[in-house]
Amino acid sequence: MTLIFLNMLDQVTERGLDAVPSQRPLVSVLLIAYKQEHVIADAVRSVLAQTYSPLEILISDDCSPDRTFEVIKESVRDYAGPHRIVLNRNSSNRGISAHLSLLAQMSHGELLFVAAGDDISAPERCDRVVNYWLAHDCKPDLIATDLIALDNHGKTHEQLSPTNLANYQTFDDWVARRPHVVGASHTWTRRLFARFGDMMPGAMAEDQIMTFRAVMTGGALNLREPLVLYRHGGLSRKRHWNSVKDFTARIRQTNAFALAEITQLQQDAEAAGVGGKMREVLAPKLARENYTRDVFAIGSLGSKTRLMMKTRRVKLGFRIRMFLYAAFPCVYAPFFGAKRLLGGRRRVPR
Repeated sequence: MTLIFLNMLDQVTERGLDAVPSQRPLVSVLLIAYKQEHVIADAVRSVLAQTYSPLEILISDDCSPDRTFEVIKESVRDYAGPHRIVLNRNSSNRGISAHLSLLAQMSHGELLFVAAGDDISAPERCDRVVNYWLAHDCKPDLIATDLIALDNHGKTHEQLSPTNLANYQTFDDWVARRPHVVGASHTWTRRLFARFGDMMPGAMAEDQIMTFRAVMTGGALNLREPLVLYRHGGLSRKRHWNSVKDFTARIRQTNAFALAEITQLQQDAEAAGVGGKMREVLAPKLARENYTRDVFAIGSLGSKTRLMMKTRRVKLGFRIRMFLYAAFPCVYAPFFGAKRLLGGRRRVPR
């Protein structure tokens, strides 16, 4: 792990981190990056340009195989502003949830701003969210802003307004309909980590986990201002698969992500005193994910067949589909072949 400290805030240096006046709390931006060498400079410039102070900015690369970390260092080399800058590069890839938990440990702010390496924060993002939090007596544990869609050519599109989180007051609210959330525009309180601890590694994303935590504590609110340019085509994009091999690999990866998220949600529910309710809610999904994991892991065809036949808590259609992917992926080869052919025709210039 590499740490570089630049431009310490005078008031933090002289009086210590804990002495920052409560009316202007120290806040932290957690900017995570992975394989984003072509867009990370824009993200870094946007957090360096934040108008709020006192502010510390942690910029961390999750062991990218490309030049992402080199670009990060180049982007901050000439920075002479007031913010405290911390650079980090993980020695191995941790994944989103563990990466953000690490940065939360390293940070000192009362509020933690999530920033993705392919997105751009408006200069006033921290200022506006802090003012909103203070106006609500520092009670919300998560604040989500709106976003503006940004394509890979740098062109902005529609405003994105995720679910109104004020409607989620209880566990039953969360169960009735999980909210649509975009973690790249989230701000958390440090209290969430004090109560629930770090997120365990392996979850694909942190947004549902941290939203659930907030609903079960101080609540979550939306600031209906578009303060993040959210890039289409980034790590969160919808992917298209052109071969059975790639698609089945994705199934197994998504299965691992889902099992990690289920484990995390159950653990957090136990901490919030609703463990029994959560087990009941998650039971159908856990059964599907356990079946998916096992049908791929079991070696022999006979064992796969017996598992498919004896599993009772998973719909038959789903069991058959996963069985075929695990045992006879060639069945789906014509579908992916046709997909490649049609995709090629659409790319032919007219």
